[in-house]
Amino acid sequence: MEYHNPVLLQLSVNYLVTNPDGIYVDVTYGGGGHSRAILEKLTAGRLVAFDQDVDAQSQLVDDERFSFVASNFKNLTRFLQYHKAYPVDGILADLGVSSHQFDTPERGFSYREDGILDMRMNTQSGKSAQDVVNQYDEKALSDIFYRYGELPDGRALAHRIVKAREEQPITTTHQLVAALKPSLLRGKENKTLSKIFQAVRIEVNQEMSVLESFLEQTVDALKVGGRLVVISYHSLEDRMVKNFMRAGKLDGEVEKDFFGNPLTPFKLLTRKAIQPDDEEINSNPRARSAKLRVAEKIKPVNHGNHL
Repeated sequence: MEYHNPVLLQLSVNYLVTNPDGIYVDVTYGGGGHSRAILEKLTAGRLVAFDQDVDAQSQLVDDERFSFVASNFKNLTRFLQYHKAYPVDGILADLGVSSHQFDTPERGFSYREDGILDMRMNTQSGKSAQDVVNQYDEKALSDIFYRYGELPDGRALAHRIVKAREEQPITTTHQLVAALKPSLLRGKENKTLSKIFQAVRIEVNQEMSVLESFLEQTVDALKVGGRLVVISYHSLEDRMVKNFMRAGKLDGEVEKDFFGNPLTPFKLLTRKAIQPDDEEINSNPRARSAKLRVAEKIKPVNHGNHL
């Protein structure tokens, strides 16, 4: 739990595991908190876990029922088939950044600690936050602040960054904070910085397109009766998850057959998102923004109608 304090732990696992002999997937292993709880509920069942962060491999469970995939969960289908674990009885995704990632300054996820501006979930590949902050033009920066940070004043913030990097490259988290400081509204500094860092992180890791790809794969990856359990931490993720669980499609538009019956492959088990109670938030303040949604696959997919 020192590596990562899992949110909504028992509730999410209780929703997920309906068959102790089934096959389950934890696509965001992190410190293994959810995975350990899943394994405790299994007898002859199996668990396949994904994580692209090499640091997570120091926390692996030693259990013959457990398989680990060192990959992004956008590759869900390919690796489940490779491990002969397809289709499955349940899939759990605890989205966002782990406590370990936030608390390691050199990873660059937090504006509160000074560290290298990196933000890559997989430190061995892809562009970093330095690349985004120093190479994107003003309009591109403004667009990601608006799209991924939901900041209407993104242009002014982007302009500050462009001006600052003309003097010297922005390579650390505190350099980025210093560049933005003159444009931060008094009393809203932390909230705005949090949204800016979120926006850059989402862009660096292409989190929304990865989530889209993952969700689309879950429809086929789940058995009928299998459950999709997702914990999200910001409105962009939660909106996409909610739409997908309702309709089986990313746009959330429920198609109907000739008789007016919905064609969605899912049944919602949580009409409203479940949030942590005060006790959990007090013990783990980072749980405050978490939202849990659960859906059960109720019918095979007719690809002409769904995706």
